Amino acid sequence: MDARRAAELAARNSYGRLVAYLAAQTRDVAAVEDALGDAFLAALKNWSENGVPKNPEAWLLVAARHRLIDVARRSQVHDRVLNTFKLNELESQTEPVFDSVFPDDRLKLLFICAHPAINPAIHTPLMLQTVLGLNAVQIASAFLVAPATMSQRLVRAKAKIRDAGIAFELPAAKDLPARLAVVLEAIYAAYTNAWETVDGGDPRHRGLAEEAIWLARLCVQLMPQEPEARGLLALMLYCESRRDARRTANGSYIPLLQQDTRLWSQPAIAQAEQQLTQGATFKQLGRFQLEAAIQSIHVQRAVTGQVDWETLALLYEGLIQLSPTLGALVSQAAAIAQAKGLNQGLAHLNALSLEAVKNYQPYWALKAHLLKQLGYKSEAQQAYLRAIGLTEDDAIREFLLHKSL
Repeated sequence: MDARRAAELAARNSYGRLVAYLAAQTRDVAAVEDALGDAFLAALKNWSENGVPKNPEAWLLVAARHRLIDVARRSQVHDRVLNTFKLNELESQTEPVFDSVFPDDRLKLLFICAHPAINPAIHTPLMLQTVLGLNAVQIASAFLVAPATMSQRLVRAKAKIRDAGIAFELPAAKDLPARLAVVLEAIYAAYTNAWETVDGGDPRHRGLAEEAIWLARLCVQLMPQEPEARGLLALMLYCESRRDARRTANGSYIPLLQQDTRLWSQPAIAQAEQQLTQGATFKQLGRFQLEAAIQSIHVQRAVTGQVDWETLALLYEGLIQLSPTLGALVSQAAAIAQAKGLNQGLAHLNALSLEAVKNYQPYWALKAHLLKQLGYKSEAQQAYLRAIGLTEDDAIREFLLHKSL
């Protein structure tokens, strides 16, 4: 394996763990990220000349740690940083043990990013960048703000962690539930990013999806009595079960209702069903449990050959009462169109604020589909053009182009 490929692989698989491990000791996330950036640059040069080490992750950790120590020695905050960093101990380490430390440190860092001293509006973006490795552009797109604005917010949040000396420890047990909700939101946002951008061939996105599922499992282990943690895990497992059915062999997009159910992963579905059932025993219904229940209805098509659209419409109604997101409102309109007729579904779409949906691709794709089925060819064509213009995925764009003809 060449140096660049090895560095890319290490960045994909290890960046978040490395940030978590080092930040847990320094409490300076920005400095850790700078040090890791220098470590990756050094790796490209060193590995090209000397070969890729047996443990690239350990090599990067040692290089970043040395960089942090060098910076600390030259900085005005020398004593504070070195005391926190335990310089002598760190300098004596050569092969740190990762597996026994990283899972706790990564989960710890997620909960730190949810600290009440940090602006709640930046909790999820901070987790997405610091722990899950998304860049400011990806995060800004998800939150519909300019990349520069998001970058500034993240810089301020990291400075807050450093300057306030926020402890890198799990909060007290009584504070866990309040922070858990934010942590789950960030994990789901990371999974959604991977799900929406996967093209069937790029393992980086699959890696992020697997990472999100792993973190959800950690949350269930940490708080087994929290039904929403189980609900999120179930939701992602249901979605993941359909991964191999989403594209043809040549990469063409296949919508959910046209997927070959024989390609769905039954073990993943069984795990999802188990988590959803266990979550329901606590009788505390939440957003992620409802979303998982919606996915459970869809996977029943593998058994019954059909979708219970009336139940889906009712579940979306309940979901909207708890979390009236744009995605839920558009999905409800789709279910209503199937259960009660195309005109009723279109009426629900038309009731949404045009300002809210103007750049929301699923709205225009669904509207185009309903208009076409109702025979409004000109209006359908306009909606298809809008949806196509808002689509970043080449395979989905090609699918919409074909449907618009």
